[in-house]
Amino acid sequence: MADVEDKELRARKDRERDELYALDISGVEWHSAPGTETHEERVEIAYLPDGAVAMRSSLDPDTVLRYTEAEWRAFVLGARDGEFDLEPAPRESGKDAG
Repeated sequence: MADVEDKELRARKDRERDELYALDISGVEWHSAPGTETHEERVEIAYLPDGAVAMRSSLDPDTVLRYTEAEWRAFVLGARDGEFDLEPAPRESGKDAG
């Protein structure tokens, strides 16, 4: 029974992804963090129908990732929870800070 449910879930997710990537987003409005300049590298997002989101780098605007509402929600909640916080780089032994 679990195998059937897993296959059905996978098929639904595949359909959602295919529909999301088939969507014409040529006219969407891209948003970036406040305070960034147009010449700076930044992450840009666009809000799509049904709560979906598209994301791209300002330096590579032709490469666009798309996320369903559930995927985007999971990402945002994880980010808020510190899931993606950067760890400080380990110091090389034998070197002083000053």
